[in-house]
Amino acid sequence: MASTPADLLTAALRRDAAAPLVTFYDDVSGERTELSATTLANWVAKTANLLQEEFDVGPGRTVGIALPVHWQTAAVLLGAWSCGATVWETAAEDDDRLSEADVVLADADRLPVLEELGLDELLGLSLHPLGMGMTGYTGPARDYALEVRAHGDVFAPWQPVDPSGPGLRAGALELTLAGLVAAATELADRLGIVAGDRVLVDERTAVEAGPVAWLLAPLAAGASLVLCRAAAPAGLQRRAETERVTATLGLKLDGIRELGRPA
Repeated sequence: MASTPADLLTAALRRDAAAPLVTFYDDVSGERTELSATTLANWVAKTANLLQEEFDVGPGRTVGIALPVHWQTAAVLLGAWSCGATVWETAAEDDDRLSEADVVLADADRLPVLEELGLDELLGLSLHPLGMGMTGYTGPARDYALEVRAHGDVFAPWQPVDPSGPGLRAGALELTLAGLVAAATELADRLGIVAGDRVLVDERTAVEAGPVAWLLAPLAAGASLVLCRAAAPAGLQRRAETERVTATLGLKLDGIRELGRPA
């Protein structure tokens, strides 16, 4: 029985470590990135080690997230939760709330605003399709893509992770680590996500629904995810067929089950 979000990823590894777990599309850059459970777990472990070893992240610490919907965001979220930390997630208009976080990970485009807040610990993500670093950046933020690769592929927390400890603060929503798993499991059941589903989620729905819906609910159900950023609507039907999608969240496509809707 999973008690923290990290346990959900461990369960995915046990089910089928090599099968696609997260497939990410960006219709602006033309990116398609596919991660198996093994590959995602590798990124998560490296991220958790980076946060723990360089920023002393663990239970009682807070990690600010100023990132769009992206496969690297999934790795960052799961990495922070693996440490037992609390994730603070904000929209761009609420960036000033991140000033109290112990470390903030941000899209490179949001760094100038965050730098004005005087944050002591700031990591920038280029979100480059090949995981490369920030090009031409000269500010004070450290480069996630360059630093994460130097860290280990296996993670062990320095302090025991308490499932009853705080796990997420997003607006008025606050959940413990165990509460994240419970909420994801309940949501997966309510939406009708089942083991083996391949769930397509577009960026708009993911932003509105939050990471419990777009990331943790599919993991809790034993499903895989096709995540589409800046999706071109005209191409989604073909993409769903190509990716063998069995269900959609917040989208209506011909012949494919829409989660949360009566059959």
